[in-house]
Amino acid sequence: MSRRAVSLALAIVAMIAATAAAVAMKPRQLMARSQTELNLEASLPRAFGQWRPAPGVRLVEPPGSDTLSREIYNQEVARGYFDAEGHLVMLLVAYGESQSERLQLHRPEICYAAQGFVVSRPVDATLAYSAEAPPLATRRLMTRREERVEPITYWMRIGYDVSEGVLQRQRLKLEYGLRGLIPDGALFRVSTVGVPPEESFGIEDQFIRDLIGAVDPAMRSFIVGEPNKAFISHNRT
Repeated sequence: MSRRAVSLALAIVAMIAATAAAVAMKPRQLMARSQTELNLEASLPRAFGQWRPAPGVRLVEPPGSDTLSREIYNQEVARGYFDAEGHLVMLLVAYGESQSERLQLHRPEICYAAQGFVVSRPVDATLAYSAEAPPLATRRLMTRREERVEPITYWMRIGYDVSEGVLQRQRLKLEYGLRGLIPDGALFRVSTVGVPPEESFGIEDQFIRDLIGAVDPAMRSFIVGEPNKAFISHNRT
């Protein structure tokens, strides 16, 4: 066999080996919760503590959200709540069985800008909600359209982790993929309107703490992840 033929044969073998390795390493195990395990409408309380339903509130959602295709277990919940003083807090939860573009569309930087809002640069923040758990890593931003000012606190859970941004989200997808896992994801957005901006984030923080404290352990891990299993630790204070 000629040297050229040998080189060609080795190249083919290398390509086959690389293809086989890629197939073997391809994530195959979904971490998604089935509809029997997760029903957001039923699992997220409509009233808890001082918070009562605010019927008829329309939340900002991505353009065309009603017509975008949804995978079989994808779920979304959008609700309004009043506290004892009449402050309105809006909650949106978008769940995806894998890291779909639909979850990306719900990121406030994208969603609100698409609706004509001026959106500030996100700022990292932490929220202490339990003495036994690390603080929840969140992001805050301000949005404005004409007279409407809507401060927002949000976070995204990826598998066991809470993601702080796009780059970390990509890192987490790689971390899970190397272990053969396809992580599910959920985006949580809490916002206020009609409240002085300097008070808004304090009200949102209280709402988040109260919500986490009101749900059962399974829903709590759905909201904040599982820090003892997380691939990325959050040590901000």
